[in-house]
Amino acid sequence: MELYATVFIIGLIFGSFLNVLIYRLPLEISLFKPLGSTCTHCNYRIKWYENIPVFSYLFLKRKCSNCSKSISIVYPLVELITALVTLLLYMNYWLNWELIVTISLFYTLIVLSMIDLKYKAVPDYLLIIAVILTIIVGDLMNILIFAGGFALLELVITFYIQNIKAKITKNKDLETQSALGEGDIPIAGVIGGLLGLHLGISAIFLATLLGLLLSIYNLLSKKEIETPFIPFLSLGLFITLISGFNIFSWFLRYTY
Repeated sequence: MELYATVFIIGLIFGSFLNVLIYRLPLEISLFKPLGSTCTHCNYRIKWYENIPVFSYLFLKRKCSNCSKSISIVYPLVELITALVTLLLYMNYWLNWELIVTISLFYTLIVLSMIDLKYKAVPDYLLIIAVILTIIVGDLMNILIFAGGFALLELVITFYIQNIKAKITKNKDLETQSALGEGDIPIAGVIGGLLGLHLGISAIFLATLLGLLLSIYNLLSKKEIETPFIPFLSLGLFITLISGFNIFSWFLRYTY
């Protein structure tokens, strides 16, 4: 139990570092200047005891000690998610080189997901890092199959949206809309490379269902919001990897 607690705490610490990456990478801010964390509102240099994962957020009552501006709840959430992912992967793999690479991959996916949620676009070099890490622990052929399949799917759906749906609805905005983001294709490859054919398809289908729930919510609340897909692909991958859950087998079991 103490070992699991230690792994969880280590995950919290890495989660704090991921928050730095999530904030600085899209803005092209150096990771070394300033070296320490700063308030995003007033650039106040955060002291070490104000930067303890989760605890400092609660201790400071969700406000910067210098300017009293609110601290986003995203920061402790990323730390907790990272800690939970680290612990569950450790329990699944224990300590070996494959665990280190797999954890590094999911840390990359967490950064990609949070950036995608905010900017609806992600840095290409993070996608390349995710694919390289998958090649180390996964299957290159499945990466290519899934990435190619997703690229073909994107081509077909985008053609439908731009040429058929746009004419039916007479919505000119659809004439330039793409069905999927470019970053979704390599992440689909990551899923295939890590899970294989059957579980990979299940994970993508699960991700689609989860993303559909958000889309329905946005539709009902009349919010015209583009739904980022990388967070759902990453979640579908993680759930399937940890649990071995195959949504198609589950469906057949309970319908026949």
